[in-house]
Amino acid sequence: MCRAGWRLSYPLPPYLQRRNTECEVYDDGTNTFFWRAHTVTVLFILTCALVYVTLLEETPQDTAYNTKRGIVASILVFLCFGVTQAKDGPFTRPHPAYWRFWLCVTVVYELFLIFILFQTVHDGRQFMKYIDPKLGVALPERDYGGNCLMYDPGNTTDPFHNIWDKMDGFVPAHFLGWYIKTLMIRDWWMCMIISVMFEFLEYSLEHQLPNFSECWWDHWIMDVLLCNGLGIYCGMKTLAWLSMKPYQWQGLWNIPTYKGKIKRIAFQFTPYSWVKFEWKPASTVQRWLAVLGIIFMFLLAELNTFYLKFVLWMPPEHYLVLLRLVFFVNVGGVAMREIYDFMDDPKFHKKLGQQAWLVAAITVTEFLIVVKYDPNTIMLPIPFFIMQCWFLGIVLIFTWTVWRFFFRADYNSCPKEQEGRQNKRCD
Repeated sequence: MCRAGWRLSYPLPPYLQRRNTECEVYDDGTNTFFWRAHTVTVLFILTCALVYVTLLEETPQDTAYNTKRGIVASILVFLCFGVTQAKDGPFTRPHPAYWRFWLCVTVVYELFLIFILFQTVHDGRQFMKYIDPKLGVALPERDYGGNCLMYDPGNTTDPFHNIWDKMDGFVPAHFLGWYIKTLMIRDWWMCMIISVMFEFLEYSLEHQLPNFSECWWDHWIMDVLLCNGLGIYCGMKTLAWLSMKPYQWQGLWNIPTYKGKIKRIAFQFTPYSWVKFEWKPASTVQRWLAVLGIIFMFLLAELNTFYLKFVLWMPPEHYLVLLRLVFFVNVGGVAMREIYDFMDDPKFHKKLGQQAWLVAAITVTEFLIVVKYDPNTIMLPIPFFIMQCWFLGIVLIFTWTVWRFFFRADYNSCPKEQEGRQNKRCD
């Protein structure tokens, strides 16, 4: 239990120092209204709204409209309950209620996915018309391959037209996406591995989705080096700034100048304290397998972005695709923090965090929807030479794992055994 004002005379381990620092977030008396949950006020406003709909508003005679409005009202009531009553997560800025809101949105989204999963393929696709009447229609996929000449001498008007054709909305989306992913993962090599591995996945699955068919320079120069690489670089620079920034918080009304008050309000949207992630994947076999699992789930979530819009017939520029990305931006950071805490301090965090549990369930459910709605595309045979490459990669990872955590571990333990047992030799 966290109590403000406690001071210890002996140094604490790093994870206990982190937990002690985060426990110092409390109401200092200057922003009491801001920190209170206002459960009674929210309940009163909600009750007034329901009374108005029941007694003063005439119910429209439109069944479809009433159904939509009833579903939206049910979701809003659940969000009101969650924002005021749900359990807090590891993040507290800008306000714990903000993260409770996204936790409830995660539950709603998972329930929506479960509903879609239990429908027939036709009914599930046509149900999307209730969200947007323009949906429910098969759409062609855009092929980014074709002419892969960076300089096309045959086009005298614009010989670099192939490059400009690839410069669509996905370019800034790639940069911004990897900038945010770097802030989530907080590790350079894990980000680079995920970035490169996804390009290999696009190579491997371009026979299933034409959207994965890209020119070689689109894969490695525009994506990996420019968009993803620049996003990762900027993300690591931001992490370095956040790790060096002094976190000394002061109550808003205790700051004498207006400039200081405005600066304090702006910093409310920055972390209360900063935690550097040290994944240490090669330290133990458990951490190694956990990091492999994190990379796998990241790649699966990335693939779901493309496959889900393909099977549900959503154009890439549709607002639902954008809302899904905004959703993962807000919940992904919390999930990664809960996963890291669960790995780094299992004695205190005895179970996986609630947001991490829901994000994992959502990723799996999205994949199951893809499998059910278009099994023919998923089961298209992978070319033999690609299967050979993946088989070789899996064998190398398995071989390194066995060597690193079993043979090498036994070899390194021999000197310690010799110190304790003078008469025993290391075989």
